[in-house]
Amino acid sequence: MTEWVDVETTGIAHGGEAVARHEGRVIFVRGALPDERVRVRITDAPAHGRFRRGVVEEVLQPSPDRVQPPCRYADRCGGCDWQFAAVPAQRELKARVVREQLQRLGGEPADRWADLLVEAVPGDVDGLRWRTRMRYAVDGQGRAGLRPHHSHDILPIDQCLLAAPDVEDLDVLGRSWPGVSEILAVTGDEESLALPDPRPGMAKLTETALGRTWTLDATAFWQVHPGAAETLATSVLDLIEPRPGEHVVDLYSGVGLFAGAVLSAIGPGGRIDAVESSAVAVKGARRSLHEAEQVHLHEARVDRWLRDTPLRRCDLVILDPPRAGAGREVLHRIFRLKPRGVAYVACDPAALARDVAIARDEGWHLASLRAFDLFPMTHHVECVALLEPIDTVKP
Repeated sequence: MTEWVDVETTGIAHGGEAVARHEGRVIFVRGALPDERVRVRITDAPAHGRFRRGVVEEVLQPSPDRVQPPCRYADRCGGCDWQFAAVPAQRELKARVVREQLQRLGGEPADRWADLLVEAVPGDVDGLRWRTRMRYAVDGQGRAGLRPHHSHDILPIDQCLLAAPDVEDLDVLGRSWPGVSEILAVTGDEESLALPDPRPGMAKLTETALGRTWTLDATAFWQVHPGAAETLATSVLDLIEPRPGEHVVDLYSGVGLFAGAVLSAIGPGGRIDAVESSAVAVKGARRSLHEAEQVHLHEARVDRWLRDTPLRRCDLVILDPPRAGAGREVLHRIFRLKPRGVAYVACDPAALARDVAIARDEGWHLASLRAFDLFPMTHHVECVALLEPIDTVKP
């Protein structure tokens, strides 16, 4: 039996859902903003009874930040969950989530990051037209589309407003793809490709950041927002300030973006150990950084490499872990190397906050933090943090 309730939302949760209460229980509401009155259809009521989930069926009293979604598929497609919020409001909500996660999970003082802003990144158009990489699912009739939220169904569409112009020009959505299950549409500096059922080795792309060019497999990871790679690399450099001759350990190094970024700063007397488990990514790094004798590439899992390496000291660590974060074991082994600083690139504020708490237990602290809007129209946010030993804190 379907249940509807009318509630007033009071906050925003990690994951992009608004928070409300009804009959003493929390309801996480998809499609709502804080300070709204909405009619909610309950979609999930776990047996433990601690919370429920729902989706907005009707907005009874809207927030001033609510806008008409620019995309006609916004209420059905699962790709961008915040189109109904004005872009400045999206950024403030993301900043609020980062602050709350750092306080609740990271043990940071409530007011320490009160001035944190989620910074705009050049390359999108009012929050649209920024996805340089799109994965379209294909239905049984050969029609390309996207999946609704938490669904295996495929929604055929004729346009995605997040797709970068060069991706849209590939006309993936206007073509038929019989016998294909997925299309990867990507655009680089010089080429745009639509790859049916993509696999490593099908095609290569070139990308540029900080004046250096990377040649990578089209299936390898590269930041999706056109301004992301330059922004993140610059932010990491600004935070750790690498010096000539220093030894940098680059963990979860991918195709070598950060390794390439620090090369000129450490100079010919420096050294970079870059560790990445993806063979496709390591090949891209080797192809792009082959002339740099300072770079030593290691195809290995980060936890195993840290456990088995004879390395005992380094000057700096760059850490770009997967969404789950680095975790206690990896952080413990990093801190045993006694670097003067760790640049932590985080795509999930909750994982970052948990790792900040672990770092504090190990005698480290969160010294600096920036946040970037690399995923407009969604609840996702990217952070770049600097961890330093607590004994370096100035009184």
